[in-house]
Amino acid sequence: MYQRIVVKVGTSTLTHENGKLNLKVIEQLVRVLCDLKNAGKEIILVTSGAIGVGVGRLGLKEKPADIPSKQAAAAVGQCELMAIYDRIFLEYGHIVAQVLLNRDAIEDAARKQNIVNTIERLLDMGAVPIVNENDTVSTEEIEFGDNDSLSAAVAKLANADLLVFLTDMPGLYDSDPRQNPDAALISCVEVIDEQIKALASSGGSGRGTGGMITKINAAETATENGIETVITHGKHPKNLYAILEGKPVGTRFYAKKERT
Repeated sequence: MYQRIVVKVGTSTLTHENGKLNLKVIEQLVRVLCDLKNAGKEIILVTSGAIGVGVGRLGLKEKPADIPSKQAAAAVGQCELMAIYDRIFLEYGHIVAQVLLNRDAIEDAARKQNIVNTIERLLDMGAVPIVNENDTVSTEEIEFGDNDSLSAAVAKLANADLLVFLTDMPGLYDSDPRQNPDAALISCVEVIDEQIKALASSGGSGRGTGGMITKINAAETATENGIETVITHGKHPKNLYAILEGKPVGTRFYAKKERT
């Protein structure tokens, strides 16, 4: 049922509280993705984390507040992030490709087609495209979305079957679980309406910029384009197996329409 899968992993999943990479989680995630590749699935990974990793690499006490410093941290962090991905994927026999995007490229028809062509050819060649925003020249995701909206755009461009958000929450709850211990996880959503959006908190972790609301908005974009979407806890990458088997893991958002 799901052949082409876009997996988005957030900064809070990829890093420890001090900003250093959580190598255990990254290794588990890559192992699962490679296993899915071995089973014949096409995988596109949308990764955040460059700024958070750069902050740790530079020895900064906290994430900078000004945009130029965030961009500088991203430039440093992106190198380490890709080096780690490249090494671990290669250990399992798979090749990765770095794809850095910004919104204006996606919105321009000619450049958008170039992106589609590149991603398609990389998948044909058996590589795993690893997508991140080009933070050194673009600031939209830095300020607003932690790559959540970018992942929905990539899923649409790639004509994906499934978009999975690996985040620091098990899914969408009927109230804030940080405030209400009796909050219940919502296992599936048929329609993303204002009531669903109202349940989402706009605040993310201190290491990322996205919150649940940015994921809900991205899920709305994806599902409107026929792409089923799931939000689940990133600390348990094996959840991907259960998601592909249709098991109730996280919150599943059903696609609104069939794709043409």
